[in-house]
Amino acid sequence: MDRIIEVLIAGTPLDIIGFSGLCGVSFLGSFIAASLGLGGGLLVLATMTLFLPPAVLVPLHGIVQVGSNGFRIWLMRRDALYTVAPAFIVGTLLGAWIGGKTVFALETWVLQMILGLFVLYATWAPSFTSRKPGPIKFLSVGIAGGFATMFVGGTGPLVAPFVKASCSARQQVVSTQALLMTFQHLFKVIAFGLLGFGFGPYVPLLVGLIGFGMIGTWVGRKVLDKLPEKVFRIGLNVILTLLASRLLYAAVLPHISD
Repeated sequence: MDRIIEVLIAGTPLDIIGFSGLCGVSFLGSFIAASLGLGGGLLVLATMTLFLPPAVLVPLHGIVQVGSNGFRIWLMRRDALYTVAPAFIVGTLLGAWIGGKTVFALETWVLQMILGLFVLYATWAPSFTSRKPGPIKFLSVGIAGGFATMFVGGTGPLVAPFVKASCSARQQVVSTQALLMTFQHLFKVIAFGLLGFGFGPYVPLLVGLIGFGMIGTWVGRKVLDKLPEKVFRIGLNVILTLLASRLLYAAVLPHISD
């Protein structure tokens, strides 16, 4: 047993309690995301900050999200709205390139404030939710998401209102959100790989997180199928509101501290 534990945590700052705790949270996060569309990735990221150094946090979280979202889209591949993906992917690549080439210093709190206010507007404004976004809007949100992810990380709350407005059924919302986020996180992982990030010591952890995430996704899918459409829509709005509030809180916190 000691030998197995040593293999699992060798080369990482984790002990077996931290390793097991992260796997459990990965299950819970994937369960939440599969049953309500999003929110689980933020839970996983917040927990990872308690155990892992900042330098490895973003690339490891990116791989976990590729695994979680990728399995979700495979599991629900017949439900996804694939027509929105091409414009979003092009926009994401363009936005990430612009973000990487930006020569002026954009303060993170400004972007957090803008994103938080927009997510609140897009979630609750009747004029936004009553119109189905077309390719131009998904190109635009891809650019915005690709750019923003270079500064504030996960941009699921930015994309979700567009997905919600485009889809008629809860299964379509969850699968389409997973499809778009898989591509966005995949681009980030590739970028870190090209920059020379060494994933080697964390392979056992990644296998554990992705494996437990897949189980959580499978269980969450079962819950989603039994969830009434109205309850799902209300739950999704609540999660989006909470995530937007968190962005706004993160934006104003440094100024309150001062």
